[in-house]
Amino acid sequence: MTQSLVEPSRQARRRSWLAAALYALPIAALVLSAFYYWFAIADRYIVFLYNHDMGPLYPDTSPFSRVTNSRHWMAGLVASGAVLVLYTGLNWLLGRLSRRYRPPAWPRVWAASAVPLLVGIPAITMTANQPTLPAWNAAQVTLATLLGLALALPPGEMAARHPGTLALLALDGLGLASLLLSLCALDLVPRWLAHGSTVYVVMMVVSAGLGIVWLLAMTGFRAWRRTPVPSTLTLFVAGLAVAYLFMPLVHHLLGTDGYFYISDSDNFFSRSAPVQLLTWGVSAAVALGVTRLRERVAARMAEGKSV
Repeated sequence: MTQSLVEPSRQARRRSWLAAALYALPIAALVLSAFYYWFAIADRYIVFLYNHDMGPLYPDTSPFSRVTNSRHWMAGLVASGAVLVLYTGLNWLLGRLSRRYRPPAWPRVWAASAVPLLVGIPAITMTANQPTLPAWNAAQVTLATLLGLALALPPGEMAARHPGTLALLALDGLGLASLLLSLCALDLVPRWLAHGSTVYVVMMVVSAGLGIVWLLAMTGFRAWRRTPVPSTLTLFVAGLAVAYLFMPLVHHLLGTDGYFYISDSDNFFSRSAPVQLLTWGVSAAVALGVTRLRERVAARMAEGKSV
Protein backbone atom coordinates (compact mmCIF):
# COMPACT_ATOMS: atom_id res chain seq x y z
CA MET A 1 0.00 0.00 0.00
CA THR A 2 2.74 2.42 0.99
CA GLN A 3 4.77 1.53 -2.09
CA SER A 4 1.78 2.19 -4.33
CA LEU A 5 1.43 5.70 -2.88
CA VAL A 6 5.14 6.53 -3.02
CA GLU A 7 5.61 5.53 -6.65
CA PRO A 8 3.00 7.95 -8.10
CA SER A 9 4.46 10.69 -5.93
CA ARG A 10 7.91 10.07 -7.39
CA GLN A 11 6.50 10.03 -10.88
CA ALA A 12 4.72 13.32 -10.25
CA ARG A 13 7.97 14.91 -9.05
CA ARG A 14 9.81 13.61 -12.09
CA ARG A 15 7.17 15.01 -14.40
CA SER A 16 7.29 18.38 -12.66
CA TRP A 17 11.07 18.51 -12.94
CA LEU A 18 10.87 17.50 -16.59
CA ALA A 19 8.37 20.29 -17.25
CA ALA A 20 10.66 22.76 -15.46
CA ALA A 21 13.62 21.58 -17.56
CA LEU A 22 11.68 22.13 -20.77
CA TYR A 23 11.24 25.77 -19.76
CA ALA A 24 14.73 26.12 -18.34
CA LEU A 25 16.59 24.99 -21.47
CA PRO A 26 15.45 27.88 -23.71
CA ILE A 27 15.99 30.32 -20.83
CA ALA A 28 19.56 29.11 -20.35
CA ALA A 29 20.09 29.13 -24.13
CA LEU A 30 18.92 32.74 -24.34
CA VAL A 31 21.18 33.89 -21.50
CA LEU A 32 24.22 31.99 -22.77
CA SER A 33 23.65 33.26 -26.32
CA ALA A 34 23.61 36.82 -25.01
CA PHE A 35 26.83 36.24 -23.06
CA TYR A 36 28.50 34.59 -26.02
CA TYR A 37 27.65 37.56 -28.20
CA TRP A 38 28.78 40.14 -25.66
CA PHE A 39 31.99 38.39 -24.65
CA ALA A 40 33.03 36.37 -27.73
CA ILE A 41 31.65 38.09 -30.84
CA ALA A 42 30.95 41.77 -30.20
CA ASP A 43 33.59 44.46 -29.78
CA ARG A 44 34.25 44.55 -26.06
CA TYR A 45 35.47 48.13 -26.32
CA ILE A 46 31.93 49.10 -27.36
CA VAL A 47 29.82 46.69 -25.30
CA PHE A 48 31.70 47.35 -22.05
CA LEU A 49 33.23 50.73 -22.97
CA TYR A 50 36.81 49.66 -22.30
CA ASN A 51 39.11 52.71 -21.91
CA HIS A 52 36.17 55.03 -22.59
CA ASP A 53 36.59 58.65 -21.52
CA MET A 54 34.05 59.18 -18.72
CA GLY A 55 35.51 62.42 -17.38
CA PRO A 56 37.56 63.20 -14.26
CA LEU A 57 35.23 61.32 -11.91
CA TYR A 58 36.20 58.05 -13.61
CA PRO A 59 39.90 58.31 -14.47
CA ASP A 60 40.33 54.54 -14.84
CA THR A 61 38.07 52.73 -17.32
CA SER A 62 40.46 49.90 -18.15
CA PRO A 63 38.90 46.42 -18.52
CA PHE A 64 39.27 45.48 -14.84
CA SER A 65 38.72 48.84 -13.18
CA ARG A 66 35.87 49.11 -10.70
CA VAL A 67 33.49 50.90 -13.05
CA THR A 68 34.25 48.72 -16.08
CA ASN A 69 34.13 45.46 -14.18
CA SER A 70 30.67 46.41 -12.94
CA ARG A 71 29.55 46.38 -16.58
CA HIS A 72 30.55 42.72 -16.76
CA TRP A 73 28.20 41.63 -13.96
CA MET A 74 25.54 44.15 -14.97
CA ALA A 75 25.32 42.11 -18.19
CA GLY A 76 23.79 39.37 -16.06
CA LEU A 77 21.02 41.74 -14.96
CA VAL A 78 20.39 42.88 -18.53
CA ALA A 79 20.09 39.24 -19.67
CA SER A 80 17.77 38.53 -16.74
CA GLY A 81 15.70 41.56 -17.72
CA ALA A 82 15.24 40.03 -21.17
CA VAL A 83 14.13 36.77 -19.52
CA LEU A 84 11.69 38.74 -17.34
CA VAL A 85 10.01 40.33 -20.36
CA LEU A 86 9.99 37.26 -22.61
CA TYR A 87 9.09 34.63 -19.97
CA THR A 88 6.31 36.80 -18.57
CA GLY A 89 4.99 37.52 -22.04
CA LEU A 90 5.06 33.84 -23.02
CA ASN A 91 3.16 32.78 -19.92
CA TRP A 92 0.62 35.55 -20.43
CA LEU A 93 0.01 34.31 -23.98
CA LEU A 94 -0.27 30.65 -22.98
CA GLY A 95 -2.60 31.60 -20.15
CA ARG A 96 -4.88 33.38 -22.61
CA LEU A 97 -4.88 30.42 -24.98
CA SER A 98 -5.87 27.95 -22.27
CA ARG A 99 -7.45 28.67 -18.89
CA ARG A 100 -6.09 25.37 -17.62
CA TYR A 101 -2.48 26.33 -18.36
CA ARG A 102 -0.15 26.50 -15.37
CA PRO A 103 3.60 27.11 -15.70
CA PRO A 104 6.01 25.00 -13.65
CA ALA A 105 6.95 26.25 -10.18
CA TRP A 106 9.50 29.00 -10.69
CA PRO A 107 12.06 27.67 -8.14
CA ARG A 108 12.34 24.47 -10.19
CA VAL A 109 12.72 26.43 -13.42
CA TRP A 110 15.40 28.52 -11.72
CA ALA A 111 17.24 25.47 -10.40
CA ALA A 112 17.11 23.73 -13.79
CA SER A 113 18.37 26.89 -15.49
CA ALA A 114 21.16 27.34 -12.96
CA VAL A 115 22.88 24.06 -13.85
CA PRO A 116 23.94 25.00 -17.42
CA LEU A 117 24.55 28.64 -16.43
CA LEU A 118 26.94 27.68 -13.63
CA VAL A 119 29.05 25.94 -16.28
CA GLY A 120 28.37 28.05 -19.35
CA ILE A 121 28.89 31.59 -18.04
CA PRO A 122 32.37 30.94 -16.57
CA ALA A 123 33.31 28.90 -19.66
CA ILE A 124 32.44 31.81 -21.95
CA THR A 125 33.76 34.70 -19.89
CA MET A 126 37.02 32.97 -18.89
CA THR A 127 38.00 31.64 -22.34
CA ALA A 128 36.43 33.72 -25.13
CA ASN A 129 37.96 36.78 -26.76
CA GLN A 130 40.34 39.15 -25.00
CA PRO A 131 40.71 40.00 -22.22
CA THR A 132 39.33 36.90 -20.55
CA LEU A 133 37.85 37.34 -17.08
CA PRO A 134 39.63 36.03 -13.99
CA ALA A 135 37.76 33.42 -11.97
CA TRP A 136 36.61 35.94 -9.34
CA ASN A 137 35.09 38.27 -11.95
CA ALA A 138 33.44 35.35 -13.73
CA ALA A 139 31.94 34.27 -10.40
CA GLN A 140 30.53 37.78 -9.90
CA VAL A 141 28.91 37.66 -13.33
CA THR A 142 27.44 34.23 -12.67
CA LEU A 143 26.07 35.21 -9.26
CA ALA A 144 24.49 38.41 -10.61
CA THR A 145 22.80 36.42 -13.38
CA LEU A 146 21.40 33.79 -11.01
CA LEU A 147 20.11 36.47 -8.62
CA GLY A 148 18.57 38.28 -11.57
CA LEU A 149 16.79 35.13 -12.72
CA ALA A 150 15.37 34.68 -9.23
CA LEU A 151 13.61 38.02 -9.76
CA ALA A 152 12.73 37.39 -13.41
CA LEU A 153 10.88 34.08 -13.13
CA PRO A 154 8.19 34.54 -10.40
CA PRO A 155 5.97 36.91 -12.46
CA GLY A 156 5.41 34.13 -15.02
CA GLU A 157 2.80 32.29 -12.97
CA MET A 158 0.93 35.50 -12.17
CA ALA A 159 0.98 36.48 -15.85
CA ALA A 160 -0.66 33.19 -16.76
CA ARG A 161 -3.33 33.15 -14.07
CA HIS A 162 -3.84 36.75 -12.93
CA PRO A 163 -2.53 39.18 -15.56
CA GLY A 164 -4.52 42.12 -14.18
CA THR A 165 -2.99 41.62 -10.74
CA LEU A 166 0.48 41.48 -12.30
CA ALA A 167 -0.14 44.71 -14.24
CA LEU A 168 -1.06 46.57 -11.05
CA LEU A 169 1.95 45.08 -9.26
CA ALA A 170 4.22 46.24 -12.08
CA LEU A 171 2.83 49.76 -11.70
CA ASP A 172 3.52 49.56 -7.96
CA GLY A 173 7.03 48.42 -8.80
CA LEU A 174 7.61 51.54 -10.90
CA GLY A 175 6.93 53.74 -7.90
CA LEU A 176 9.20 51.80 -5.58
CA ALA A 177 11.89 51.59 -8.28
CA SER A 178 11.91 55.39 -8.49
CA LEU A 179 12.71 55.46 -4.79
CA LEU A 180 15.37 52.74 -5.06
CA LEU A 181 17.17 54.44 -7.95
CA SER A 182 17.02 57.87 -6.32
CA LEU A 183 18.22 57.06 -2.82
CA CYS A 184 21.23 55.10 -4.08
CA ALA A 185 22.75 58.45 -5.17
CA LEU A 186 22.84 59.86 -1.62
CA ASP A 187 26.59 59.34 -1.40
CA LEU A 188 27.04 61.70 -4.36
CA VAL A 189 25.23 64.63 -2.72
CA PRO A 190 28.36 66.13 -1.03
CA ARG A 191 30.23 66.02 -4.35
CA TRP A 192 27.33 67.60 -6.21
CA LEU A 193 27.05 70.39 -3.65
CA ALA A 194 30.81 70.99 -3.69
CA HIS A 195 30.71 71.44 -7.47
CA GLY A 196 27.58 73.57 -7.42
CA SER A 197 25.51 70.89 -9.15
CA THR A 198 22.44 71.44 -6.99
CA VAL A 199 20.21 70.53 -9.93
CA TYR A 200 21.18 66.86 -9.44
CA VAL A 201 20.21 67.02 -5.77
CA VAL A 202 16.85 68.52 -6.71
CA MET A 203 16.32 65.82 -9.35
CA MET A 204 17.09 63.10 -6.81
CA VAL A 205 14.65 64.53 -4.25
CA VAL A 206 11.94 65.06 -6.86
CA SER A 207 12.38 61.52 -8.22
CA ALA A 208 12.13 59.99 -4.74
CA GLY A 209 9.10 62.14 -3.95
CA LEU A 210 7.39 61.19 -7.18
CA GLY A 211 7.90 57.53 -6.35
CA ILE A 212 6.08 57.95 -3.03
CA VAL A 213 3.32 60.04 -4.63
CA TRP A 214 2.91 57.35 -7.30
CA LEU A 215 2.54 54.64 -4.63
CA LEU A 216 -0.08 56.73 -2.84
CA ALA A 217 -1.92 57.28 -6.11
CA MET A 218 -1.85 53.53 -6.73
CA THR A 219 -3.21 53.05 -3.21
CA GLY A 220 -6.19 55.24 -4.10
CA PHE A 221 -6.70 53.43 -7.39
CA ARG A 222 -6.55 50.03 -5.71
CA ALA A 223 -9.06 51.16 -3.09
CA TRP A 224 -11.39 52.41 -5.81
CA ARG A 225 -11.09 49.15 -7.74
CA ARG A 226 -11.16 47.07 -4.51
CA THR A 227 -8.19 44.99 -5.60
CA PRO A 228 -6.38 42.57 -3.25
CA VAL A 229 -3.53 44.15 -1.30
CA PRO A 230 -0.12 42.62 -2.16
CA SER A 231 2.14 41.75 0.74
CA THR A 232 5.07 43.95 1.73
CA LEU A 233 7.53 41.37 0.37
CA THR A 234 5.67 41.12 -2.94
CA LEU A 235 5.66 44.90 -3.34
CA PHE A 236 9.35 45.17 -2.43
CA VAL A 237 10.36 42.40 -4.85
CA ALA A 238 8.34 44.10 -7.60
CA GLY A 239 10.37 47.26 -7.01
CA LEU A 240 13.63 45.30 -7.18
CA ALA A 241 12.61 43.63 -10.45
CA VAL A 242 11.70 46.94 -12.10
CA ALA A 243 14.77 48.79 -10.80
CA TYR A 244 17.43 46.14 -11.36
CA LEU A 245 16.13 44.09 -14.31
CA PHE A 246 13.67 46.08 -16.37
CA MET A 247 15.45 49.44 -16.17
CA PRO A 248 18.92 48.07 -17.12
CA LEU A 249 17.31 46.31 -20.09
CA VAL A 250 15.55 49.52 -21.17
CA HIS A 251 18.82 51.44 -20.84
CA HIS A 252 20.65 48.83 -22.90
CA LEU A 253 18.09 48.84 -25.70
CA LEU A 254 16.94 52.46 -25.78
CA GLY A 255 19.40 54.60 -23.84
CA THR A 256 22.73 53.89 -25.50
CA ASP A 257 22.42 55.85 -28.78
CA GLY A 258 22.38 52.67 -30.82
CA TYR A 259 25.67 51.33 -29.44
CA PHE A 260 23.89 48.88 -27.11
CA TYR A 261 26.59 49.00 -24.45
CA ILE A 262 26.08 47.68 -20.92
CA SER A 263 25.56 50.31 -18.24
CA ASP A 264 27.89 50.51 -15.27
CA SER A 265 26.46 49.79 -11.84
CA ASP A 266 26.62 53.42 -10.65
CA ASN A 267 23.41 54.12 -12.57
CA PHE A 268 21.52 51.62 -10.42
CA PHE A 269 23.49 50.96 -7.24
CA SER A 270 25.43 53.06 -4.77
CA ARG A 271 29.21 52.87 -4.55
CA SER A 272 28.84 52.92 -0.77
CA ALA A 273 27.68 49.69 0.88
CA PRO A 274 26.11 51.57 3.86
CA VAL A 275 24.20 53.86 1.49
CA GLN A 276 23.00 50.89 -0.55
CA LEU A 277 21.82 49.11 2.60
CA LEU A 278 20.10 52.33 3.70
CA THR A 279 18.43 52.55 0.28
CA TRP A 280 17.05 49.02 0.58
CA GLY A 281 16.04 49.61 4.19
CA VAL A 282 14.15 52.85 3.51
CA SER A 283 12.49 51.35 0.43
CA ALA A 284 11.43 48.28 2.42
CA ALA A 285 10.04 50.56 5.15
CA VAL A 286 8.07 52.51 2.55
CA ALA A 287 6.74 49.24 1.11
CA LEU A 288 5.68 48.21 4.63
CA GLY A 289 4.01 51.56 5.29
CA VAL A 290 2.15 51.54 1.99
CA THR A 291 0.97 47.97 2.59
CA ARG A 292 -0.31 48.81 6.08
CA LEU A 293 -2.10 51.88 4.69
CA ARG A 294 -3.74 49.83 1.98
CA GLU A 295 -4.84 47.18 4.46
CA ARG A 296 -6.44 49.82 6.69
CA VAL A 297 -8.20 51.47 3.74
CA ALA A 298 -9.45 48.10 2.52
CA ALA A 299 -10.70 47.18 6.02
CA ARG A 300 -12.57 50.47 6.39
CA MET A 301 -14.15 50.12 2.99
CA ALA A 302 -15.20 46.57 3.84
CA GLU A 303 -16.76 47.81 7.10
CA GLY A 304 -18.61 50.55 5.27
CA LYS A 305 -19.86 48.09 2.69
CA SER A 306 -21.05 45.63 5.34
CA VAL A 307 -22.89 48.39 7.19
